[in-house]
Order: sequence, then structure tokens, then C-alpha cells
Amino acid sequence: MGETLTNKKNLQKELEKMLPDIRGGILLHCCCAACSTSCLEYLHGKTDDVSLYYFNPNIDTKEEYELRANELARYNGEAGYDYALYIEKYEPQKFYEAVKGLENTGEGGKRCEKCFALRLNAAVNKAAELGKKYVMTTLSVSPHKDAALLYEIGKEAAVGADVTFLPSDFKKGGGFARGGELCRQFGIYRQNYCGCAFSKRERGI
Repeated sequence: MGETLTNKKNLQKELEKMLPDIRGGILLHCCCAACSTSCLEYLHGKTDDVSLYYFNPNIDTKEEYELRANELARYNGEAGYDYALYIEKYEPQKFYEAVKGLENTGEGGKRCEKCFALRLNAAVNKAAELGKKYVMTTLSVSPHKDAALLYEIGKEAAVGADVTFLPSDFKKGGGFARGGELCRQFGIYRQNYCGCAFSKRERGI
């Protein structure tokens, strides 16, 4: 993606400025319950119209996919948000097709960019289908994810879709640490790999 002005901005401050004027609904792509905890807490009260979208075909097994989806649904209810939640069926072949030839490029490289694009394109399409005007992702809460890169990929996915991809860097202001606190409070399952078989192998799990 290269160096852009986005890299020099505090994307969370950009989001903060935009939220009071947002109308038309936000679809929040959720990678897992653990990463969603502090993101939902942050958005709650700042904007009323939020829906959650779970589409993560990178996850290596159906059991893991369903575990993360179920934990997201549980937290959404137990924390009192009760946002509309859309869970896609498990289709890992979409991920393997997207990253074909990049299997050994290492976590944080081109394989991850293709994975992000796959998921954020799906989120944009779902938002358009539902009539939501804005899309964002919880992925930026991870200290291992480049928020500026995610924003560039999201904006590209939204071109021509009548949907705006919102800037965010949910790890700012202690968001990642707060997520850990909320996971402990609610007993949320916290996985030790991003989800794909390649990252699992690279971590020696």
C-alpha cells in the first residue's frame, strides 16, 4: 500500500470527530469476541445504530469459527448491547482461494493483506445489502495489525459501493488492554493465534 498521509494521522481521533454526525447505521466487522469487547464499549453511547458482522473464513476449523462466533453473541447479550448480529456460514475455501501462492509469506505480510481485503470487501457488500452507510472493523484493536493499512484496504473496498469505510485505531487510548480486562470480567475466550492454519503453524501451536 505504501506510505500515505493516513499513516501520519491518529485514526481514532478522526473517528471521534466523525461519530457525532454519522447517520445511516454502522456495520462493524468483528473478527472475534475478544477483539470486539472494548470496541463495542467505545462505540456504545457515541452512536445508536450499530450492527455486528462476523465473516472470518480465515479461521482454520469450523469448531474454532463457531466458538468465536458464539462468544461474540454471548458478550453482545451479557454486556447489554444486544446489537443485531449477522453471522456468515463457514466457508474456508474463500480464504484459501484469496491467499493462494502466499501461504508461506509470513504473518503481517501480503497474505494478511489479501485476508483483510477479503473480509472487508464482504463487510462492505453486507452493509450495502442491509442499507447501512458506514463500515468499520475491530481488527485495528490488535497491536499486531496496522490500522492505517486496514483503513486503506477498507476505503478501496468501499469504492463505488455507496458505503463509507470509517477510520479507526481501537488500540489507541488503551483499547487493547481494556479488551483484556473485559475478557476477564466476562470470561471471554481469548485465542492465541489470528485464526488461519498458517499463522498457527508459524507460532508453533
